Amino acid sequence: MDHYLHLGGLVAVGFTETAGYLLTVSHSGRGVFDTDSWQRVARDSTLAYPVDGRAIGIGPIAGDSIRVAQLDSEHPIIILSPDGRYELHCESSGIGIVNKCT
Repeated sequence: MDHYLHLGGLVAVGFTETAGYLLTVSHSGRGVFDTDSWQRVARDSTLAYPVDGRAIGIGPIAGDSIRVAQLDSEHPIIILSPDGRYELHCESSGIGIVNKCT
């Protein structure tokens, strides 16, 4: 893994269409990460779970409807960014990030 985001209670993740940001949804709220630095740029502790495979963005993507992949509590999932640059290995405790362009 090239990077790891520690997130407890992760339930869903999704990239913006340009893959510039990653939206995370957990049992503790939502977070937004800048995919250039993997720094968290927004956090909201209000619970807002996905509906019909979509979650609402906060911070720099406030109000955007983001398609998310939801985690199964028993099995990790792997998703690719829309541009194919990143492969995310997601489990309830966090996200392992592989940069496919290195």
